[in-house]
Amino acid sequence: MSNLTKRAFGTLPSGEQISLYTFTNANGIEASITNFGGRVVKLLAPDRNGELDDVALGFDNLDGYLAKNPYFGALVGRCANRIAGAQFVLDGQTYKLAANDGSNSLHGGIKGFDKVVWTPFETSLDGVPALELRYLSPDGEDGYPGNLDVRVIYQLTDGNELRLEYFAKTDRKTVLNLTNHSYFDLSGQGKGNVLDHVVTIHADRFTPVDQNLIPTGELKSVEGTPFDFRQPTRVGERIDEKNEQLKLGIGYDHNFALNRTGDGLMLAARVAEPTSGRVLEVFTTQPGVQFYTGNHLDGSIKGKGGVTYGFRTGFCLETQHFPDTPNHPEFPSAELAPGQEYRASTLFRFAVES
Repeated sequence: MSNLTKRAFGTLPSGEQISLYTFTNANGIEASITNFGGRVVKLLAPDRNGELDDVALGFDNLDGYLAKNPYFGALVGRCANRIAGAQFVLDGQTYKLAANDGSNSLHGGIKGFDKVVWTPFETSLDGVPALELRYLSPDGEDGYPGNLDVRVIYQLTDGNELRLEYFAKTDRKTVLNLTNHSYFDLSGQGKGNVLDHVVTIHADRFTPVDQNLIPTGELKSVEGTPFDFRQPTRVGERIDEKNEQLKLGIGYDHNFALNRTGDGLMLAARVAEPTSGRVLEVFTTQPGVQFYTGNHLDGSIKGKGGVTYGFRTGFCLETQHFPDTPNHPEFPSAELAPGQEYRASTLFRFAVES
């Protein structure tokens, strides 16, 4: 049966103690989460021979996460991805956000949920241990309206599933788009680039971007483009084609509009690593998923075990509402009003293939 343990993970400059919570299931899979930024720090998954390896990029201790880093494993909010011009209009009022990506706001702004200390509670769901993280984001934090009460529940099942359940309520109309920003290398973190990983994304359309990586508003068919992952395709097969969108992203850094037929969990993407046989399936209730291929990893960051994270040594599948949704009324709405409850689910399932 899955169990949950706790240990010290480090101390903030303020003196506040941060903890690391580690789930272990009946199959030996481990998932470690810290209450600093709700970050997934470690994911041990078996290969086809039963050998465990850590498939999540990150750091061995808190200090790495306190330094500048590309959101390794982070719980991202209030709004994941980019918001153009670091502002949006809601019910006729303009809200100006913290600009931290040129003129845009990225992943919640300067502070963001990845940099806050979440209050942890050890609990259980259906008899299986769970970790609940809570945070009250005050009205006006990084420019967003409303006092926002957020809960995120993490759980590792004996079905080799890391489940993330998101909940939020507000006292004032606002916008919200939460995600997890884990970087994966299914061959084992630090083993090399991810170009030989084989990806399937269940999306007929994606959202093209401009030079600032802001969606143009178009929902474009993937047919005949390097963005067609409807059949299993190597990451590196078309990543360096002379395609304007790939040039803008320096590879894949794009949102895919999932082929939803209802409101429940759906299989959004599947990734297989042929050498190890490891497989990752991503399920979500969200309308989109951002596929990112570590295009800005440049060898300047040393991660777990002292390994260097170079160009394209990790991939992300960030389940989400579409980027810049508050400025695109044609996109699925990210608005949250008083009396409503925000709910979203994402599930990372690990398996092996021969």
